[in-house]
Amino acid sequence: MILTKQLLSDGLSKGCEKMSEKKKVLVAMSGGVDSSVAVKILLEEGYDVSGATMSLFSKDEIDENCEALRDVSDARKVAEKLGIPFYVFDFKEEFKQEVIDKFIDTYLNGKTPNPCIFCNKTLKFGRFLDKALEMGFDYIATGHYVIKEFDVNKNRWLLKRSPDAKKDQSYVLYGLTQHQLAHTLFPCGTLSKEEIRQLAEDNSLVNADKPDSQDICFIPDGDYATFIENRIGKTFPKGDFVLTDGKIMGGHNGHIRYTIGQRKGLGVSYTEPLFVVKKDILNNQIILGTQQHLFSDGLVADNVNFISFDEKDITGPVRVLAQTRYHQEATPATVTCIGDGRVEVVFDNPKRAISPGQAVVFYDGDYVVGGGCISHSELRE
Repeated sequence: MILTKQLLSDGLSKGCEKMSEKKKVLVAMSGGVDSSVAVKILLEEGYDVSGATMSLFSKDEIDENCEALRDVSDARKVAEKLGIPFYVFDFKEEFKQEVIDKFIDTYLNGKTPNPCIFCNKTLKFGRFLDKALEMGFDYIATGHYVIKEFDVNKNRWLLKRSPDAKKDQSYVLYGLTQHQLAHTLFPCGTLSKEEIRQLAEDNSLVNADKPDSQDICFIPDGDYATFIENRIGKTFPKGDFVLTDGKIMGGHNGHIRYTIGQRKGLGVSYTEPLFVVKKDILNNQIILGTQQHLFSDGLVADNVNFISFDEKDITGPVRVLAQTRYHQEATPATVTCIGDGRVEVVFDNPKRAISPGQAVVFYDGDYVVGGGCISHSELRE
């Protein structure tokens, strides 16, 4: 039996809530409309709500990224409008070490990272949650578009896709633990973006029409290669573009400027369209292939986290729907645990442009089974 409503999932009903002390919630306010509306929803549901924003950038970085300063200001204005206490947590050093440095290291090793996953794991549902519990809060809440439920038969928290498929964020939350889920609320999970904006407008929130963030927050111009070179104080040498058969096709401008599946900007000609299919960091080569070379039959992932069951309870291969990119369609696959937090994933049909460093997330229908970081895949010949 799965309890589907948020309050029931938390073992509460509104009737019980009124008879007991209000549960205290600290909302992670990003300055965006989603987390702002989350505050309003929780207040209406009877929670004792406060808000907090994570300060992630130094003064120099804020000068280069004025959007970060505006986000804190917008969050504060919403908190004042809704009459809740507001805090700012200084997590600059944690953000540098756990998100920015890890992002750079992943690129240097020839992989393509997803910094939002790093941030969710170590900051928002890590350090932020720890801080909230230390301050006496029962829960944190975010504006993520996901649904949390409790399965009484499994005695486990579950994570489910948002009904708004365009905004569903379950892919970047596969790493949530039972502890984190138990202490987190997702008030926006059942709503669409249009409904969220309407609620913000109805309540005259300053960010009702604020656009969604599209870029990596610490690289607002999207030029991640230049960001990395400036950050580490070095440029990356040019090398060769090489076909899968070993033929040199021209020169590349540094391996960090290319990602798996890339076609545009290669500057090489061939009888068929060419794509980046692999990065050979040791020999400073970018391997190019045709469309058929982009497909893989399977992959290996590490640092795997399971939500719908405990890994120790797995007795054999598990059938799932596997998703290897954000907002990509999940397709049938078989997952086999191979030890040390690693799994092998074999797809029923070959998968295109699998990128090491990205996440592979497993689903059972709309429920997140778990996921991990793609270590490598085997390209088809």
